[in-house]
Formats: sequence, C-alpha cells, structure tokens
Amino acid sequence: MSGNQSRVQAIYQITNREIKPFNSPKRLEEMWAKDVFTLSKMQECLPKDVFKSLQKTIQTGEPLDLSIADVVATAMRDWAISKRALYYAHVFYPLTNSTAEKHDGFVSVQGDGSVISEFAGKVLVKGEPDGSSFPNGGIRTTFEARGYTAWDVTSPAYVMETDNGVTLCIPTVFVSWTGEALDKKTPLLRSNAALNKSARRVLELLGHKDIAPINSSCGAEQEYFLVDSNFAHSRPDLLLAGRTLFGKPSAKGQEFDDHYFGAIPERVQVFMQDVEESMYRLGIPAKTRHNEVAPGQFELAPFFESANVATDHQQLTMTILRKMAKKHGFVCLLHEKPFAGINGSGKHVNWSVGNATQGNLLDPGDTPHSNAQFLLFCGAIIRGVHKFGPLMRAVVATASNDHRLGANEAPPAIMSVYLGSQLEDVYEQIRKGEITGSQLAQTMNIGIDTLPVIPKDPGDRNRTSPFAFTGNRFEFRAVGSSQSVAGPLVAMNTILADSLQWIAEKLEAELKQGTDLNDAIQKVLQEIMEKHGAVVFGGNGYSEEWHKMAVEERGLANLRTTADALPSLKYKEVEELFDKMGVLSPVELESRFEVYAEQYILSLEVEAKLVVSMAKTTIYPAAINYLSKLTSTMASLNNIGIKLDTCAIEKIATLVNQLIAEVEKLSEALHKEDFADTEAHMKYFAQTILPIMNEVRKYADALEGEVDDELWPLPTYQEMLFIK
Repeated sequence: MSGNQSRVQAIYQITNREIKPFNSPKRLEEMWAKDVFTLSKMQECLPKDVFKSLQKTIQTGEPLDLSIADVVATAMRDWAISKRALYYAHVFYPLTNSTAEKHDGFVSVQGDGSVISEFAGKVLVKGEPDGSSFPNGGIRTTFEARGYTAWDVTSPAYVMETDNGVTLCIPTVFVSWTGEALDKKTPLLRSNAALNKSARRVLELLGHKDIAPINSSCGAEQEYFLVDSNFAHSRPDLLLAGRTLFGKPSAKGQEFDDHYFGAIPERVQVFMQDVEESMYRLGIPAKTRHNEVAPGQFELAPFFESANVATDHQQLTMTILRKMAKKHGFVCLLHEKPFAGINGSGKHVNWSVGNATQGNLLDPGDTPHSNAQFLLFCGAIIRGVHKFGPLMRAVVATASNDHRLGANEAPPAIMSVYLGSQLEDVYEQIRKGEITGSQLAQTMNIGIDTLPVIPKDPGDRNRTSPFAFTGNRFEFRAVGSSQSVAGPLVAMNTILADSLQWIAEKLEAELKQGTDLNDAIQKVLQEIMEKHGAVVFGGNGYSEEWHKMAVEERGLANLRTTADALPSLKYKEVEELFDKMGVLSPVELESRFEVYAEQYILSLEVEAKLVVSMAKTTIYPAAINYLSKLTSTMASLNNIGIKLDTCAIEKIATLVNQLIAEVEKLSEALHKEDFADTEAHMKYFAQTILPIMNEVRKYADALEGEVDDELWPLPTYQEMLFIK
C-alpha cells in the first residue's frame, strides 16, 4: 500500500469514526475526590486522637508521629480495598519530569499457606526502589543501589483505576541511602519551609502576632496538542521524539486566528469531559478548557492549590491526558514545539504566597501605594528575579523548550518582571523617594445601554513577559508544557525566601538604630529599586530594541539555549543561595546540572539519529521512487513526440543530493566524542548538530512540496492538525 493510500485509509477511519455518545455528567459533588483518602475520609476511618495528630501535621507542619503509622496504614488499606484495590504503590518524581511508581500487593502468606491482606505502618512510611537506576548525576554509582521513598503526609493518597485494576497510590519523596534528594518533591518541600521561615520573620516585624504557616500556591495552565493515533503511529518522530522533525507547513495554519477560543470539536469535547471527570474523582480542580491558538492545540487550567499538592496533581494531569487520549483514539503531545511554524505549548505557572491568617500576601488591595506588606513581598520578588535571572532561565531549560522561548507565542529568554502600569508607577515613586498615590481602578462603559458598566483593571496584561504580575499572583510564562512545575516553584520559593531574609535583616538593623518602621520600609524598598529595578519592564519583550537594551544597558542575561542556561546552576551565588536556604546542598545542585545536561544531550542525540534514519529509509526512497516514475514518464512522452521541460527532474535530483549530503554530514558529526567537559558537549549539540538537522529538514520539506502526494509516506501537517 502506498503512502497516500494508507493516509487515505486513516482519514476515512477518522472521519467515519463513531463518536462516543454524550453521557450526562454526574453532579460535581457526587464525584469530587471520590478516589482520594481525604481528611474527611480519614476522620471517618481513624480514631479521634490519631486523626487529630495527622491533621496537625498536614495543616501546621508539625513532625509526623510515627507511632500512629500502623493505625493509619490499616485504615488506608481498608479504604483502598473497599475501592477494589489489591496493590499499593509509592509514587515519586525522579529527575525525569515524569512519574515513577513501584507496585506491591497487600498479600501476606501465612505459615499454613493461606494469605491475608496486610499493610503495615513501616511499609506506608518507607519504601525502597533502586537508587542508581534513576538519574542522579553521580550521587549513586551502579553498584550503590539503595534508595528510599518516604511518605509525604501533606499530599493525600488516592486510588488509580485502570482497565486492569485499582492501585492505592501514596505520594512520597525519593532520597539516596546517603540522604541526598533524588527527586523533585524533596527540594519543593524544603523550599516551602524556607519560605515560611523568612516570610514569618518579615510579618512579625510588621506587627503580626497570629501567623499561620505560610505556603506557596500554584495553578498551572496545561497546553497540549491532540493528533489522531492513525496519523501519530505513522510518524516515528512523534512517537520517539514527541515532535515532527520533518513537515512542510500547511497552506493554512493559525493566521486567521479562528481556532483560538473557537467551538471545541465534538470528539475533543467528549475527550475533555472524560479527562475532567477523572480529575474530579482525584480531587484535581480542573477549571477551564478551550481551544488554543494553533490548530489542534488545546488548554486545560486548574484552580489554585498549595504548591506541593498542585505539583503532584500536575503530574497526574499529564498522565490522565495521555491515558484518556489513547482511549479516544488520539495521541496527546506535550512537547513544547511539536509542529514547526505554528505556536508551541507552554505551562504558565501562576504562583502566589499566603496563609490562613494574613491571606494572599501578593494581593495589592485597592491602594497598593499604602500596602506596606504587599510592597515588601513584591519588592522581594523584584530583587530575587534580578539577582537570580539566570537561575530562573535554567529551571525552564530543556531541549524542547528551546524551540519555543523567544518565539511569538512565548516570552524571550531574558528574565524580566512585568508589574503593570499601576504598580510600575508606584515602584518608580519609591525609587524617587516619595510615594504620592496609585492609579485607581476604573470602570468601562461599552456604549450599549443593555450592557452593564464593567470594572476595569488598573493595568493591562503583557503576554511577552516571562514573569508577569496578574492581579494577585505572578505568572511564570516561560515554563514548558512537558515540564514538572516543581523546579520553577523551587526556584521561585527559594529566591523569595532569600530576599525576605535580606529584607528582615535590613529592617531589623534600621529599627535597632531607632528608625521608624515606615521610614525603614521606605529605605529598604528604595534600595531594592535602585539596585534591582532594571529587571522591571513593561514594554514589548519580543522587540529587538528590548533585547539590546536589556543586555547592553540593563545588564540582564540573554541565555538563548539550554547549553547557555544550564551552567547557571554552577554559579557560586546560586550554590550559596540553595545551600544557605537549606533547599539543595552543593552536591545535590551539581547532580541536577549533570542530569539535566545529559537529558539535553540525549534528547538531541535521539532526534539527530531519527533525522538520519527517517531521511535515509523514508524520505529518500519516496523521492527516488517519484524521480524514477517522473523520468520514465517523460521518456515515454518524449518517444511519442511530446517534449516537457526537465526542470522538475533536475530540481528534485538536486534536492535529493543536497539532502543526502547533509545526512552524511550529520552522521559524521554524531561520531565526535572528545569533549573537554559537559558544557562543551552541550554547546556542540546546540551549535553544530542542531543546525545540520535543520538543513536536512529544509531539503526534506522542500521535497515534500515536489513529490507526488500518492508517494509521500508521512502524514502531513494538513492532515494531523485539521482532521479530528
């Protein structure tokens, strides 16, 4: 069967697919957190004193009382078995951006050969996966295999149901036998603790007495593409690399802006409804769904949760999207740039800080110029982003995200802070030494009597900013769609904790000298703006003028690639930051550099090998086959006196020769092995391998535009993006 015949057959199957009938959804209250061992379920299952002890640990951060572990484990097992679970799994998050789990049965064989269901407290609290088989950056060698998982009581256990059964899932941290963090969760919990300590210190100086535990919160907007599995399974690049390494742009892309917020295709909406029902059963607050800018692209956004739980839920969300896509005959692509020439996918991380007594500490109120608490916390963030901009770039650095950062749908690689006109004006007044007021929110009359007058925000939004204030939170827009949100949250929590500690020390020194508190606050804020105000920018982040001004006049870093950005993790000031805040030791930080650098190199190596393989075994044969048919046809026509221009043949032959020349060049380049260090190895792939891959693609895509469609073997952009 020819390439086009198989594609025609796939199109027929898709367009004649019977869409799953719509079932009226259950009431939200009926399915909400049905599969989660929530506090309310704990209260039903546990003795009163055990529940109160556990609740105190979860809500206030008190140390876990290990003496209650057996009672909790028994109650958790009984609840899981009532949900038909036969297995349990310690779920953890290694340095791969994915989720790991090891399943064990509740079964315990007795001396007489019978079995009982057993789940002891010691098994709940600790597990033991292999500590050397996951990425660890040299912390564990192959023969040193021991690693531990430890129960994270602050993230609720849940049951995960598949067609093959039900499993009790227990969120855990993952550490080495020598105690170093091998996962994403441990540093996140540590960063929250550091943030709580520093923020409490500032709040006490502001006169607060009753201060509940302070935590960061997160709401991560997940963008993704859906491609019918009939097409995706015919694309080795999509299956192995997550993106198309070849593909001529469709005649129509996103230029009409007709997909964004358009009517959701029926089949996709049924998929979305099933995704959301699964999320609701797991207590994940899915809030928003819509078509995104690119054809075939969609978005799902949850409501805010505490950062640790939100991170676990984000990992679950990616798992559910992929699993549910398979059930509906799709493949869900979370790669940041699966298709060239149209928008890629991000994961905007909305981040804030607050507690139960003082509320949202990033809420400016109606008069932010007089809200000292907000001004200090926001000022701390300005200082942190300016001091540690390269770190902020490093935590979103991946081979896949490099395709997106700096393009028209994503912020530039330069880290800046957008405050909006109201707050930018307030902080400019602070820099000048005198606060006179702040712009007031206004109303908007649309000019139609039947429409209401609507409140208007005091400032606009800026979609080109990588780190933008959006009313009562900051939105980190540079995070990639396939990434765990843990790394960005760790960085944001830690730089804020550091800046708040610096502010507390400054205020304490001023107060000790007899300075009035308001005057001391003014001095501290003015110093922040004088030293770090260069990071505040409200203009067009895409413009060449900004790129030049940012680097040459403001001294901001423009780290365009992962090869440029990841070495920031080795900066002395970054090492001191994490060590001082107790978030990552120098050894743990170095291991992360090694792991992420290796992932970058391996990702590009896989892609380069795929380029060689697909060019030689798929694209070249198709082009030669067409060239042979074309040559034969022209010869036959020539024999009967019909002479045609041979330009088409010459053009295709030239493209084929150029394609093969670049493929051979790429094959040879991949054999280089002598690199001075990891950084040199990364730069080689960024500066040598990637450009050659792009050259191969240029000629392959040109051939796609010349070869008879019946002979072209790969599903096209037009088919993958528009046929649902």
